Amino acid sequence: MDHSLAQEVHAWIADDPDPTTAAQLQQWLDAGNESELRASFNGFLQFGTAGLRGPIRPGPSGMNRAVVGRAASGIVAYMKERNLTSVVIGRDARYGSEDFTFETAEIMSGAGMKVYVLPRPLPTPVLAFATNELKCDVGIMVTASHNPPQDNGYKVYLGGTVDGIHYRGSQIVSPTDEAIAAKIDAVTSLKSQPRGKVWEVLGEEIIEKYIARTASLATNPGSLRIVYTAMHGVGTETIQRVFHKAGFPSPILVDAQAAPDPDFPTVAFPNPEEPGAIDLALETAKSFDAHLVIANDPDADRCAAAVNDPVTGWRMLRGDELGAIFAESIARKIDSGIFANSIVSSSIVKKIAAHYNLEFKETLTGFKWLAKIENLTFGYEEALGYAVDAITVNDKDGISAAITLAQIATDLASEGKTVLDLLDEVWARHGFHATEQISIRLSDLSKVGVILGGLRSNPPKDIAGRLVTSIDDLASPTDGLPPTDGLRIWLDGGVRIIIRPSGTEAKMKCYIEAIEKDAKTAQVVLDQLRPPLKELLS
Repeated sequence: MDHSLAQEVHAWIADDPDPTTAAQLQQWLDAGNESELRASFNGFLQFGTAGLRGPIRPGPSGMNRAVVGRAASGIVAYMKERNLTSVVIGRDARYGSEDFTFETAEIMSGAGMKVYVLPRPLPTPVLAFATNELKCDVGIMVTASHNPPQDNGYKVYLGGTVDGIHYRGSQIVSPTDEAIAAKIDAVTSLKSQPRGKVWEVLGEEIIEKYIARTASLATNPGSLRIVYTAMHGVGTETIQRVFHKAGFPSPILVDAQAAPDPDFPTVAFPNPEEPGAIDLALETAKSFDAHLVIANDPDADRCAAAVNDPVTGWRMLRGDELGAIFAESIARKIDSGIFANSIVSSSIVKKIAAHYNLEFKETLTGFKWLAKIENLTFGYEEALGYAVDAITVNDKDGISAAITLAQIATDLASEGKTVLDLLDEVWARHGFHATEQISIRLSDLSKVGVILGGLRSNPPKDIAGRLVTSIDDLASPTDGLPPTDGLRIWLDGGVRIIIRPSGTEAKMKCYIEAIEKDAKTAQVVLDQLRPPLKELLS
């Protein structure tokens, strides 16, 4: 075995606060298991705007107590430089989440911070709410959201105005991530960090406040049969309490997916966007002759829905369709407000906002950007993220989106309509907006640069026989947005294509929007574009 690797492993073991991971590394070292050691010592898990996210494994390349402890120590150094003194920590129910929560609490306490810990695994929106409600400087959520079961992660929120950015309980953006990452890199020894045992485990009061405020979004309960799945995550208890408080019938649960289970046994990927993820929910809907299906991802910050389409039967609504439903419903009830969405989302909300004389803003991908818009009335991104109540939670919130959708569907039912009827009204006014996302998994992140570099140096002249009319390089923006890695390609006939890397996984993503007179014509366009675009991405 390489001598320098063995030295690095020995040094890490000596500094590892977790005897289990230290013993695992020692076992691999004794057995000369170089492949496992190289996987664990393949660079330090990178801290970015999405915090940390990676597989649970020992060593610097995985999620474990040693890596989390160093991240917490780096955040402490960042806080001390800026006189930030308080933190609230939440967690989901994944493997390691509890250990990582208390690892963080000990480091924060040892640094003299005022530390609050949420009492049990709870949705990410509850942590985002608690950051503001408790007037904390920092919020930390231990979650890997909708990643595969072997992963965990670590999200960072800031409470006030820090380095000139008004955060108000939203996720960090650049350059805050670089500043924290530099502090983490400077931590040479975790064992030298002081540890404390002083923190306050919060009671039910903070959760009750979140539930009361979220339930107040629905004021006219009906009797629709709504099926709900938490996707083996932490949403069930909170959503039941919100529905109950709002006077709605209790949602019909997908029993096999209702309780938190870190193995996510019934789904290949615990993400409502993935094919097959809500099959059990659709089966339940058919059994109960339900009116609507609502799904959260495992940390309940995203919301998905399925409806019984008279043409195709039960189907998922695309994220953009749900965005249009929320925007149209909210717009009809207000006189002024600000709507917003990310650049990869449909252009329909901009048109709805213009129709109702409401302000509209566009941001880069990620709720961290949408949450920086002051007085946001409604914000969304196509990846099932919705803010229908940004005052309460300045982030995407799958619980408030769920109760709002339940209210919209209930109000429409009282007029003898469904959410699909509402969508048809929007399409009749603005044209049918067909959107689709193509997602290609890559064997490693280095391929991202190769693919985008190739497209930049040798841009396509046409795609599926449609002329490329212009290309915007999002790394050199001209529309006032910050630079980001990606390309926006415009084709003849007003087709818009955006190609960008995923922010959290080794994936290339491609977003298509085609606007046609009806769904059938739009589908033909999407079918033509799909094969050549898949080729461009791989």
